[in-house]
Amino acid sequence: MIAFLSGVVREVREHSAIVLTGGVGYEVLCPASTLAKLKVGDVAELHTRLVVREDAWTLFGFSETDSLKLFELLTSVTGVGPKLGLALLSAMPVSALAQGLLSGDSKLLSSVSGVGKKTAERLVLELQNKVPEHLAAPTVGGKRQRVISTAGQDAVEALLALGFRDAQVRSVVSELLASDSEQSADQLIRKSLGRLR
Repeated sequence: MIAFLSGVVREVREHSAIVLTGGVGYEVLCPASTLAKLKVGDVAELHTRLVVREDAWTLFGFSETDSLKLFELLTSVTGVGPKLGLALLSAMPVSALAQGLLSGDSKLLSSVSGVGKKTAERLVLELQNKVPEHLAAPTVGGKRQRVISTAGQDAVEALLALGFRDAQVRSVVSELLASDSEQSADQLIRKSLGRLR
């Protein structure tokens, strides 16, 4: 089992990166949040999970242990393979995804491409009581913050009423709250509209 990989980033692709370590280049499939942190020539440190199938050995990498933990929980659900788990983690921050699972928000999950209504409901049913609550708080400077505020929830509801996609809205509002948790709903809506349009 390959649990951790540290090496020089040789290439960053759409869904993966090539990391050179010990003279071997490993292709590592990563969520968008991890790929955004990788730069060619830099040293990458990734928490990994090796998935072995009859036809392929695939290495998945994550910049944070929380992402890996959620990936493992997602892929423990029947019908959710590693690529779908990666798609969910790429669609929104760990905090928004964990919050969606904890609150039973199957609509949020089904807004992700490739996740149908039944799969979303199964994810909620099987994981609602398994997701650690601390994962639902956004991260600032490597530290988890409190779960989305009342103003944040009001902003999310207002933006959804305007027709924006659930996953996008929650991701943007979570990021804004992570930078300043004291913002009002009006401020969050105004700033979110600038990012969502």
